Amino acid sequence: MATAAATCWFTALTSATGPSRYSLTSQRFFATTLRRHSHLIAPNSETNQNAETHAAINPNRKSRTSKKPLPSSPRKSSAQKEAIGQRFPGTSKDEVHFSRADARSSKTVRSQRNQPVAFKSFGLQKKGNKGGNNVFDIKEQQVETGNFQDAAFLNAVVKVYCTHTAPDYSLPWQKQRQYTSTGSAFMIGDGKLLTNAHCVEHDTQVKVKRRGDDTKYVAKVLARGIECDMALLSVESTEFWEGAEPLHFGRLPRLQDPVTVVGYPLGGDTISVTKGVVSRIEVTSYAHGSSDLLGIQIDAAINPGNSGGPAFNDQGECVGVAFQVFRSDEVENIGYVIPTTVVSHFLEDYERNGKYTGFPCLGVLLQKLENPALRACLGVPSNEGVLVRRVEPTSDASNVLKEGDVIVSFDGIRVGCEGTVPFRSTERIAFRYLISQKMLCFRFAGDVAELGIVRAGSFTKLKAVLNPRVHLVPYHIEGGQPSYLIVAGLVFTPLSDPLIEEECEDQIGLKLLTKARYSLAKFKGEQIVILSQVLANEVNIGYEDMSNEQVLKLNGTRIKNIHHLAYLVDSCKDKYLVFEFEDNYLAVLEREAACSASARILKDYGIPAERSPDLSESYVDSLGVNHPVEQHEFGDGPVSNSEFGFEGLLWV
Repeated sequence: MATAAATCWFTALTSATGPSRYSLTSQRFFATTLRRHSHLIAPNSETNQNAETHAAINPNRKSRTSKKPLPSSPRKSSAQKEAIGQRFPGTSKDEVHFSRADARSSKTVRSQRNQPVAFKSFGLQKKGNKGGNNVFDIKEQQVETGNFQDAAFLNAVVKVYCTHTAPDYSLPWQKQRQYTSTGSAFMIGDGKLLTNAHCVEHDTQVKVKRRGDDTKYVAKVLARGIECDMALLSVESTEFWEGAEPLHFGRLPRLQDPVTVVGYPLGGDTISVTKGVVSRIEVTSYAHGSSDLLGIQIDAAINPGNSGGPAFNDQGECVGVAFQVFRSDEVENIGYVIPTTVVSHFLEDYERNGKYTGFPCLGVLLQKLENPALRACLGVPSNEGVLVRRVEPTSDASNVLKEGDVIVSFDGIRVGCEGTVPFRSTERIAFRYLISQKMLCFRFAGDVAELGIVRAGSFTKLKAVLNPRVHLVPYHIEGGQPSYLIVAGLVFTPLSDPLIEEECEDQIGLKLLTKARYSLAKFKGEQIVILSQVLANEVNIGYEDMSNEQVLKLNGTRIKNIHHLAYLVDSCKDKYLVFEFEDNYLAVLEREAACSASARILKDYGIPAERSPDLSESYVDSLGVNHPVEQHEFGDGPVSNSEFGFEGLLWV
């Protein structure tokens, strides 16, 4: 029986070609308790055999000024909230939902078709739902042909059993209740397996089982690529690998090439095979990593539990990894697989660096130049080029590019005025594809690209170093557990996408949502530090109703990140601790009284430590001691709906 799950969706005011992260509205959608014959697809979690099976959803959220309950509530984390299906109550007819791999959050874009759509990865079949065919009938799309029925390479596809324990971002010193899920993976040789990152997100235990075997073997997660939704596993047991034959990667398929998806989806315990063709190849939004990389659209069925499973061509070669689907009232059979070019980039990145470092980024906001008058005004003589509107301060491009430059070529490849470049023989693809792929090889962090630009009507060539993008508000927390600092009951933590999702829009507030959506990091390591809540005590009387407010200064010093705040508190010798928030709101504590009350507050609320372990390390100023920090340097990027929502704009 399914437990109830509530999911907060964030609506983005943007076009179908420019999805954004958050909305400035406060719409909420709830997946109510799931029962048999429900149209909602929501795999179950098996957290405890004695856990509640009929948890009720309470949509009456607390006000921004109410205190949060300290006991850990059974919040549903990423994979647990995987639910899509019929139109949710309250959705407008012109919204398209782009959900991350496990429904942790969503991005909404305006649809020209004016129909609600859900874009999800189905890597996780939650254990406990034995009545899968009450939700939908998978057997209709299963294929058992002579070619695949006894094919040896099917034995390389395994079932993944994962136990997840996600952080509690609102109460960052503790974890949420654990849950279990299942997905798919496949052998690639050298004792390693490949699966999706969202299948093993926040894992505490991962086990795998081979086809036809009744033994589960413990696996270890070696690397996760959040952007590309890939994870590398290893199994040390020699017994697991006996008679195993790894899969071989094939070339990037072409349109209408047949493709076969293999995995362990909802509807049964044995391996499943579905067939289809390649429908489209283009730069695709990866829901789990909120990134744009090359993707293959297919019409073969991809269902919960399929994620991490391989997609084969007719020669039995792996041409991709199943990871997400696109659902709408007007479309059907739209699934996506990660192509082998992206998979190989992830593997080579791990081999080079011993870890995943990410896909490089140029770090500029571009505008298309389809209007002839616009091109003529900028001095572009031909029908080509894209306009540089903004340059990220943390990117190397900020040293060579200026606003108003027009990029007309990238490593010798001409860029069209609509922001595309040639792809294979007769196709074109989004310009940002070149950032991660250079002809027949890959690009990695630190690689150099040659840009041909038109500046003030004159053509010139420049070189820029490509590095992963720095996010002011991260989509995922490095290391899994969020940082926090408690000062006399005032709980400080960095603003992050998971925290916004957990708190919901009405709790975070319009100003923080605006900053999370529009602001750019001015330097590496910058964070938006917020007072998430106040643990009531006599030492903080009058402040107990404060929550989710950005703290700007401590005793007149601008705060750069949570570690900097901890350093300022520890080194303070003044009589008072003066915290300055937005709109000139002040919170003042007597320093000695605050220090003496901290231990008592921690004991009363059952909190193990006043700060996260990472804040106990020595603070290193990334800007340098003498770096002048002006007030406007922090999170105050100009707000413009067209920056992220206008069809002619794109980040690369």
